[in-house]
Amino acid sequence: MAPQTQNDPRVPPHNDEAEQASLGAMLLDEDAITTVIQYLRPGDFYSNANRRVCEAIFSLFNQGRKADIITVTEELRKTGELDLSGGPSYVASLTNVVPSSANVDYYAKIVQDGSLRRSLIRVAGEVNAKSFDESLESRILLEETQQRIFELTTDRNTLSFKSAKEIIPKAIDAIEKLIKNKNAFTGVPAGFEELDSMTAGFQPAELIIIGARPSVGKTALALTMAANMSINNKGRRIPTAFFTLEMSDMALMMRLISSEANIESNKIRSGFLKPSDYHSLQEAAGRIYDAPLYIVDMPNMKLLDLRAQARRLRAQQHVEIIFIDYLTLISSDNYNLPRHEQIAEISRSLKSLARELNIPIVALSQVRRDAEGKRPNLSDIRESGSIEQDADVVMFLHRERELDKKDSTRENPDKPNTELIIAKQRNGPVGTVGIEFLPQCTKFVSFTRKQQ
Repeated sequence: MAPQTQNDPRVPPHNDEAEQASLGAMLLDEDAITTVIQYLRPGDFYSNANRRVCEAIFSLFNQGRKADIITVTEELRKTGELDLSGGPSYVASLTNVVPSSANVDYYAKIVQDGSLRRSLIRVAGEVNAKSFDESLESRILLEETQQRIFELTTDRNTLSFKSAKEIIPKAIDAIEKLIKNKNAFTGVPAGFEELDSMTAGFQPAELIIIGARPSVGKTALALTMAANMSINNKGRRIPTAFFTLEMSDMALMMRLISSEANIESNKIRSGFLKPSDYHSLQEAAGRIYDAPLYIVDMPNMKLLDLRAQARRLRAQQHVEIIFIDYLTLISSDNYNLPRHEQIAEISRSLKSLARELNIPIVALSQVRRDAEGKRPNLSDIRESGSIEQDADVVMFLHRERELDKKDSTRENPDKPNTELIIAKQRNGPVGTVGIEFLPQCTKFVSFTRKQQ
């Protein structure tokens, strides 16, 4: 039997024979159920009767009971849906559609294709209708459309498994590449030797949270990392995006120039520069000018705007990492939710976006006032516990306030003045990294580098 798709444009795409063949195969062979589950859910069936029969088969399967004509009929009778499913005669007729379950994956794929086409038609119809509603902002409509299409593609990912012999060659190849280049990282290196050795770089699809109290240096650390990646990386310059929700792009660039030129920021702000300072400034500006660094300056940025801009930067500029300064300044699109639920929605969305774009996303976050003056921990993350749950890596900056003074006043200059505490790392060790804050030009360096 070769099922044919109905091509009548007035009827949504579906194939009755393929639906019946899929159900019949499951009634004949219990192993066919595990095959069909890889491709279909009850909602994928166009016929209401077929959908109800599929629900009964899956229900029995979940209960660990065998699904056959008798048990499925009885299950439908218990739920009061036997008549709506065509009655006992229709259930019995399903086993006559196919001689065996041999081609069940072929039938299931046909049903899946029809379901996907109906979903696309439904989304297109909704977009068409909303496009005529001028009260809706076009950018929001575009983002919603992109999200709906993305949901269709992720929902249709085929469930499958791989044997060890399929995976091991790829793993060995990856290890051999690392052996050939011992300095290689599997992710994007942050430019701090000890941190990169612990994380192997920020990994694709991961959400990294950097938390600290105000004025401890969250933005300075993120900007230093972004500069290490896009300007000063020894291998290649990594395309980097920096979303600034707190500072203007001009203020951020002034800070970056100060950092790269090693000139005190107050000298730049006041304009009292020596000729040698101005020369250093021009050299730094030239390096920054050529860098693949993209700054997005949008105060009160909504979550929809952020996702749309991130997708554009990934597609057009091929950015490999995104920094967000900072998470709790992102505006939720659902103002009716309590604030902690809005933050939870934003956190989940950023994690989902990292997986969608397959790049690391580094988001800054404030910690509670209770953490002032002590080493922060995971429970100190402000606003919502979901940030801790969704993040793959959580690190905290800790620095005593008196250590903001010049190095000459420090009691022990042989110790780093700042701790970077890796409190959570889903796929690696936790611990503390010593780094050095240079307050004059508001940047961080590796403590070992400062000693050399």
